[in-house]
Amino acid sequence: MFLMKGGFSWARLFGLIRPYAPRVALAAVVSLGVSGLNASLAWLVRPAMDGIFMHRDSKLLVLLPFVIMGIFLLRGGLSFLYNYLMQSAAQKLVMNLRNRLYGHILELPVGHFSSHSSGALISRVFNDTQAVEHLVSLTIKDLFVEAATAAALVGVAFWRSWELTLVALVLLPTAFWGVGRLGRLLRRISRRIQEKAASITEALSEGFTGIRVIKAFQRQEEERRRFRDRTRDFYREHMRAVRTRQAVTVLMDATAGLGIAFVIYFGGSMVIRGAMSPGEFFSFLTAVFMVYTPARRLSRVSAALEQARGPLERIFQTLALRPEPQGGRTMGALQEAIEFKGVSFRYPGQREPALKDISFTARKGEVVAIVGESGSGKSTLVNLLLRFYSPTNGAIYMDGLDIQEASLDSLRAQFGVVSQEVVLFNDTVRANIALGNPRASWQELEAASRAAHAHEFITGLPQGYDTVVGEKGLRLSGGQRQRLSIARAILRDPPVLILDEATSSLDSHSEALLQEALERLMQGRTTFVIAHRLSTIRKAHKVLVLKEGRLVGQGSHEELLRDCPEYRRLYELQFSLNVP
Repeated sequence: MFLMKGGFSWARLFGLIRPYAPRVALAAVVSLGVSGLNASLAWLVRPAMDGIFMHRDSKLLVLLPFVIMGIFLLRGGLSFLYNYLMQSAAQKLVMNLRNRLYGHILELPVGHFSSHSSGALISRVFNDTQAVEHLVSLTIKDLFVEAATAAALVGVAFWRSWELTLVALVLLPTAFWGVGRLGRLLRRISRRIQEKAASITEALSEGFTGIRVIKAFQRQEEERRRFRDRTRDFYREHMRAVRTRQAVTVLMDATAGLGIAFVIYFGGSMVIRGAMSPGEFFSFLTAVFMVYTPARRLSRVSAALEQARGPLERIFQTLALRPEPQGGRTMGALQEAIEFKGVSFRYPGQREPALKDISFTARKGEVVAIVGESGSGKSTLVNLLLRFYSPTNGAIYMDGLDIQEASLDSLRAQFGVVSQEVVLFNDTVRANIALGNPRASWQELEAASRAAHAHEFITGLPQGYDTVVGEKGLRLSGGQRQRLSIARAILRDPPVLILDEATSSLDSHSEALLQEALERLMQGRTTFVIAHRLSTIRKAHKVLVLKEGRLVGQGSHEELLRDCPEYRRLYELQFSLNVP
């Protein structure tokens, strides 16, 4: 539904590299110097052999070592510069690609996160982009240097003897054909490796997040076994890739061995006949020996390119996913009412709708309680309000405007959310509260904390408002996390509140204080409360009763208790047990 045209192509790959073209181009120029110096070593074999060993030239004996030492020093300096430039380009590419990928994922519809585990998404941002780093810093680096070196060495060999060069290179096309076949196999293995890597990341994410449940239910051994199974699968796929890559090396070595064997036989015959001097032959032989090294590396480049296709395809497919539509009309603060008209919704991949033909009106300033059994559609209803999902049928209106036509920023600015599942980030107390309104002053933030009865416990923390709360706020108690969540909503000062029994994690004393603060906050605001307690429902202007996705009753507590059998049943089974 949200997928645009994506997938791997060379144009897309070069598009990723294009911003770093100046560095790569400079590196390519430097690589020509490295390649030329590599070829010069083969070229110098002839004067070394003929001049020193055949003609006993003492001057050349003194000069040649300095020349060779200078070549090695210059080659080392150019290699350093070349590798630095390519590594710099690769690291910048990966940094920016990760930022782009993460930013794009944040803009995807909520439904995407329901169908993809956090571990798989983490693997996409980290492991897949790491494959791109290897592609640029190692593979493309080798492509530049080794291709130029091979060309220069073949030039030296042709200059010394074109006949022997043809003999030496005649087997290479067959070898590269085999490399291509192995490369395609490696591409398929690479896809499976990335899938196994994602499963390991997923297991780690679930294990660390659910560590308390794992320990409480004594599931450590089961989790260890599950993780071992996944790492073993990854190991097996990785070793298949190793075998395939090594098969490429074996193929190229066998080709090199046959080529050099032919060269020694035919070249030796030419030296014996006097058609070639020993210096020319050894210069040629050195070039041939040296050319098989870049040829072997180029064969690995081909395999590495095939191996990188899988991660690149996954990256491009993710970037091709359409984000939530941001545009639309700018909404002002709610003035009149929110209206559901014949709203139905079905989750992707589900046969039965989660909501069926829901219609009601919530006027400004009203408190609307939503009740029903688990799975009746309460959370789905408020998720549609926030446009985390779009109705399958019907429409939701705010002041007469279909919320599908509103800009997301102006729509979601209408809402403040406090739920049982408090989400805090591994940051300071101050930063977590300021999420409600990043532009709020310190005085406003402290006032919101006091109103949520959080200021007293915050000032008792080791660093006060600058205390880091830990991942998901685990350094705080459940009640403390809930108070920070309420302070965040108070600071936001929204026209519409969504409360999922916001005081459920608090002790009775704190709950009484916070209930008073929430009631002040709710005054003049439209409030939707997913209700679990009778006290909340009694104070609501309107109660919506959901059953299996249908609205089976709406009205006041007294009206529903009199006229709605489903509400009476819920009251008798649940609410009467929870009277404070």
